[in-house]
Amino acid sequence: MITSVNPNTVPKRALSSGENIPCIGMGTFGSDRFSAQEIADAVTGAIQFGYRMFDCASVYGNEENIGRAFARVMQEGIVTRDELFITSKVWNDMHGKGDVLISCEKTLRDLQLNYVDLYFVHWPFANYHAPGCSGDARSPDATPFSIGSFMGTWRQMESLVDQGLTRYIGMSNMTIPKLEAILPLCRIQPIAIEMELHPSFQQEELFQYCLDRNIQPIGFCPIGSPSRPDRDKTDSDVSDTELPEVVAIAKAHNVHPAIICLKWAVQRGQIPIPFAVDEKYYASNLLSVINDPLTEPEMQLLRKAERYCRLIKGQVFLWSHAQGWEDLWDMDGTITR
Repeated sequence: MITSVNPNTVPKRALSSGENIPCIGMGTFGSDRFSAQEIADAVTGAIQFGYRMFDCASVYGNEENIGRAFARVMQEGIVTRDELFITSKVWNDMHGKGDVLISCEKTLRDLQLNYVDLYFVHWPFANYHAPGCSGDARSPDATPFSIGSFMGTWRQMESLVDQGLTRYIGMSNMTIPKLEAILPLCRIQPIAIEMELHPSFQQEELFQYCLDRNIQPIGFCPIGSPSRPDRDKTDSDVSDTELPEVVAIAKAHNVHPAIICLKWAVQRGQIPIPFAVDEKYYASNLLSVINDPLTEPEMQLLRKAERYCRLIKGQVFLWSHAQGWEDLWDMDGTITR
């Protein structure tokens, strides 16, 4: 059994700055199913195995535990700070004036870092939901996307770069209409955008929009997030690891269908950030991108796996007069208000 991977053998993805970062990272959202310590232990094990990119967020409720894991591996000489690429995110309830700095500074204290490599705006509005709430929960204070409000938050993000608290800034859960409205207003452009990406939800238009603007797509739910919270599950959801196109290619390569999802993601050009706490899973996830690539005919077959199945619909962020979760995603090509 392989006990570790040389990080130098993991393919890299070039950012618009010219910096090369790993083509795969490790997510740290436990989907309300795993404890903060379980996730921190997995981070320690993943670094020992060869991971060098980790996707964190304040709302995940585990940054303090993960910070102790980071401190330990650096103190033990397993890895140095500049060998890691660490991201985090400001949560929706910290978009107000001065709050982004407060949020980032708390993240840095919790993660025991002087800076993060990339700091995201987690969602493009300040709509809040309580931790562990049900899928039909709504905040009476929720409002539609506002260009002015978002840019107020983004100006604070830009200030974080100026202060050296983060090297890059990014956005998450965006749409093309929103990006069309705000990108021309940004003094510092997003280096990356996190979005839901998996074979049954490829977001081809948004994906290509980012590439055309030298913005790196980072894909969450890369294998369909089978352990996502129950509030994010509906009867119409598709299981990516059961898609016939994915299953057929997995049989040809003699691997689990989840591995095919990750190979597809990396070869397509996004950076997948799969979550796992079990060593055999996070190890196989990293190994999947090192050898046995998919063929071009297989990549073409996986394009046909598109089912337009968004799993993280975000319905808990809807405002009072919204018609449904689709309003969050500007389905008609204009910003829904």
